[in-house]
Amino acid sequence: MAQRKIPMRKDIVTGEMKPKKELVRVVKNKENEVSIDPTGKKAGRGAYIHLDVKTAEKAKKDRTFDKAFGLKIDDAFYDELVAYVDHQAARAELFGNGK
Repeated sequence: MAQRKIPMRKDIVTGEMKPKKELVRVVKNKENEVSIDPTGKKAGRGAYIHLDVKTAEKAKKDRTFDKAFGLKIDDAFYDELVAYVDHQAARAELFGNGK
């Protein structure tokens, strides 16, 4: 059998290339609304962040998505992002990586 190619994306906080499954997509739509995109299919400009709490907290401290999307994002979004990443990291620890 042929080896399947693993889709890679760049983590906007660390600048590292990682498998897409280890990242979560954050999307800005045409109305300049920024949201977490767990499916990876929402329309709009996307940026990826690693499913790691320290990375999410660094994104909050550095206001990484403000710079990436060129707009002022509310602190509540960053709090939601940290909570989401924490939850997903805990799920991955409990249930493995989906295999």
